[in-house]
Amino acid sequence: MAETKLDVREIPPAERHPKIHAAFDELESGEALTIVNDHEPKPLFYEMQAEKEEFDAENYTVERRTPTEFLATFPKK
Repeated sequence: MAETKLDVREIPPAERHPKIHAAFDELESGEALTIVNDHEPKPLFYEMQAEKEEFDAENYTVERRTPTEFLATFPKK
């Protein structure tokens, strides 16, 4: 599976979700977007689940690497 990585920790919070949505929209079916975030992106998970029919919520993963580094992978159907 091809993967795109986006570090959003330096992006102002109000701009994060639009950038993540845009990056996800650019993916082809079967690819995934991995974001590096400073907190667990649970609200983003629910947002993607509600708004993106092509989001593969069953294969979503999140890994806490440090207290301020989370890797969350959003696969596209």
